[in-house]
Amino acid sequence: MAVIPRSDPPPRIHPQPQPQPLEQTDHFDRLPDSVLLLVLNRIADVKSLGRCRAVSRRFHSLVPQVENVVVRVDCVISDEDNSSLSSIKPPSAASSSFSAVFSLVVGGIVKPLQALGQLLGTTSRSSSLSTSGEIEQGGVTHHSPTQVLRNFDEILYLRIELPSGELGIDEGVLLKWRAEFGSTLDNCVILGASSVIQPSPMHISQTLEAPDASEDNGSIPESFYTNGGLKLRVVWTISSLIAASARHYLLQPIISEHKTLKSLVLTDSDGQGVLSMNKDQLEELRVKPLLASSASKRTLVPALNMRLWYAPSLVLPDGTVLKGATLVAIRPSESNKDVSDANWVSSAFEEPYETAAKMLVKRRTYCLEMNSF
Repeated sequence: MAVIPRSDPPPRIHPQPQPQPLEQTDHFDRLPDSVLLLVLNRIADVKSLGRCRAVSRRFHSLVPQVENVVVRVDCVISDEDNSSLSSIKPPSAASSSFSAVFSLVVGGIVKPLQALGQLLGTTSRSSSLSTSGEIEQGGVTHHSPTQVLRNFDEILYLRIELPSGELGIDEGVLLKWRAEFGSTLDNCVILGASSVIQPSPMHISQTLEAPDASEDNGSIPESFYTNGGLKLRVVWTISSLIAASARHYLLQPIISEHKTLKSLVLTDSDGQGVLSMNKDQLEELRVKPLLASSASKRTLVPALNMRLWYAPSLVLPDGTVLKGATLVAIRPSESNKDVSDANWVSSAFEEPYETAAKMLVKRRTYCLEMNSF
């Protein structure tokens, strides 16, 4: 009997289960708008916020609600025409020598102030600005910070950073100023030194072992008046006030358009000058007419009371030496606030210059006055 081999049935082929597509979930949709606004406010930088706005419709609607905005200007290249500021003239009551100093100051900062005016204005035909707005070359109109900020509806805290300060100073010279404005100057503090010597172990040792107090008895030495020291400080003071009043004048469009502002700071990457306005000062400018010079594009500065502190040599705790260290505190003559109040004067700057200011205000005080200009 033949045995027929048994063949197994062919295996059944079962279709493999296909992987289910992953659910495409936008996790940002789970976050409430209030949380997203917290994140966007931490970003603050207007360029980054502009990119965020292009991400989605939701981001596009949220970015205008950001309350904390920082505008960093990359560069400003002005043309050679400085006619817009050519009419700045010294006060008529000034002496001939003072007029010469004033002309020297103005001549040194005309072009930077003109560039600043083009920067903060709405348009410019012959300068080039690079910021969060569109960049165009060849004399084509570009966006300014004023235009860029119109994309925001509820700014509370605004900081604008310029690429550099307006005041050209020699290498090694220290010049810093901080000013507060309402409708006009509220106060200004200026810190300067004819030279800055950075700390080194040898220099610190020499300073500690052999201090030179021959020309430092707390009074300003006679050489300060004869070697041009006083004239140089006058230049520093006037130029700082002009730079501050020019920044204030050019901020008017931004202040008037953004009525929610509580704090406004206009500074520069060099840390040379800082103009700040708090909520009350911003509101004062909106309510009280601004006294301005349309020819010079700056806010008029009223008559001033000034206090000056001077040290031929000032050694800071870290060993830095400020030669010819000078601190000037300025308030309007009509102000009822004490111009020599050490608290607001010494706290105007960050370290190590805050310590320098605190050391200077302990020295003898000299009173000065200046007419409005």
